[in-house]
Order: sequence, then structure tokens, then C-alpha cells
Amino acid sequence: MKQRSLGRNGPTVSALGLGCMGMSEFYGPSDDDESIATIHRAIDIGVTFLDTADMYGSGHNEELVGRALAGRRDSVTLATKFANRKDADGGRYVDNRPEYVHEACDASLQRLGVEHIDLYYMHRRDPEVPIEDSVGAMAELVQAGKVRHLGLSEVGADTLRAANDVHPIAALQSEWSLWTRGLEEDIIPAARELGIGIVPYSPIGRGFLTGALPSREELADDDFRRNNPRFADENVEQNLEIVKKVRSIADDAGATPAQVALAWLLGRGEDVVPIPGTRDQGRLEENAAAADLALTASQLSELDALGEGAGSRYPEAMMAGLET
Repeated sequence: MKQRSLGRNGPTVSALGLGCMGMSEFYGPSDDDESIATIHRAIDIGVTFLDTADMYGSGHNEELVGRALAGRRDSVTLATKFANRKDADGGRYVDNRPEYVHEACDASLQRLGVEHIDLYYMHRRDPEVPIEDSVGAMAELVQAGKVRHLGLSEVGADTLRAANDVHPIAALQSEWSLWTRGLEEDIIPAARELGIGIVPYSPIGRGFLTGALPSREELADDDFRRNNPRFADENVEQNLEIVKKVRSIADDAGATPAQVALAWLLGRGEDVVPIPGTRDQGRLEENAAAADLALTASQLSELDALGEGAGSRYPEAMMAGLET
């Protein structure tokens, strides 16, 4: 697979990565053996940029990825994240305190079974903690050799600039896709001004843009999408209009809708590295083929014009914790 650079001084990674979150949580039942086989297949076909986080499955995902990388650590660029925590009642909160940055990193290294993390993100921002303090602590991890590069997730342009003044930021991981366009006005230009690479998560709209999802009622009880506003009845019909247009372009291009969605993102710049998630080897290979799909200028223009999906991308309480 083709390679791309994240940031002016960031890592060189595969043009598409693999999001591992769904192998542990949020999208219904999963199978560890199948997930590990998918990670192995990803490495075999050149998808070597792997993304996890300490909160996915309350540590299970990092442990899973660590098991999959036994004997293959040097073949991948490994990214993980900290900051989202659960309290005693199962509620979530964000912890950016400098002392916790060190604690979280050490715990991730242990679960992953590695000596260093290639790209370490702050998963969410607590506005009560100065970004300079949090990134300062993250920079200490680089100095200690525990982390190679730093990233932020779901932050705004001002936060990016303040963080980058403390230590170079290699990557911004935020939701970006054909139906999630909010960061294009201010945040993407700021990232490019600073030389920060962009890592879009949910680049296929949590599967919706494939047009192949079952109805919301058919999703597993613990599937996150059951409570996602974009999958709500009042928004589905409008969002399906986006899917219809993507499918039409896919038919013309001899591709799948997922491949078109990914190719559109890849075409937004050489600094863009989407990380579609899957635990299925067939889907993995389908996604990977998008790196070789060349859309015409006319097709790209039609896709650009689709605009934002109907409904917010998270429930209201979760949206409150985002800067994008």
C-alpha cells in the first residue's frame, strides 16, 4: 500500500489505517480470534497503521492488539489514546491532568506489551485543564522514550495552535467523512498551517454510507448506533439520499460505496489518512482497495456537494465534550 506522512515531522504510515475499536466494544458481539486474524491480514496487505485506545473495552482492545502484534511489532505504526475514563457508576469523564498522562501511558504500554507507542493521542479535551499542561506532560513521555509522536482528537483550531506551541503535534484525529464536514472551515486549514496530519475516524459514517446496514431495530442491543441521532427515524430518510448518490457514483466507478467514501477522503490531500474500522477480513480488503481508486474530477465535485448528514453525530451529552 502507498505511504503517507503524518505531520511535518510525524511518522510515515500506510495511506489507510485500521481502527480496532469495534473489535472490543460499541458495535455488538465480536470474536477475538477473528479480530486477531483481521489484524494479521491487515499487516500482510500493507495496512500497517493500527489505532486503539485505553477506553475501548476498558483496556481489552489494547490487550487484543498487543496479542495480535506478538512477533510483529516492528511491522506496524501503533497509535493509542488516553483521557476518557469511567467512574465507579460506569459514567464517563475526561482526565487530562499531567499526572494522569503518565499513569495512563504506563498502563497502555503494559497492556499492549510494547516498549514505546508510535503515536499517542489525547482522546478528548477537558477545558478545565490548560492544554499547555497536558501536552507538556505528553512531551515528557517523548523525552522518556515511551512515545514517539503526539496527537490530539476532536479539538478546535485554537487548541491545536496552543498545543503545537508546546510540542510538535503530528496528527489530529477527528470524525470526517462525506456526511461529517464540520471541521473543514477552520480546523483543517489550521492543521495544515501547522503541518499537522489529519486522521479521519468513522470515514464510512459508522457503516451507514455503505448502504448495507440493517434497520436500527435489527442492531445488537449494545450497538452504539441504536442511540446515534443520525440513525434515528427522523433523520434516516434524508441521510439515505446521501447514500443513494454515493451508490450511484460507485456504480459508475466500478467500486463499492465504502471505497468511494474512502477515496473521496484520500483525495482531500496527501496529509489525510483515514482509519476505517472493521473486524472482518473481507471488509478490510474492500477498504484497502480504495487506496487505488481514482475518482474523476466530476465525481469528486458531486461528492463535495453532498454536505452534512441530518442529525448530530453523537447524543447531546457526548457532543458537549467536543470542540469540533
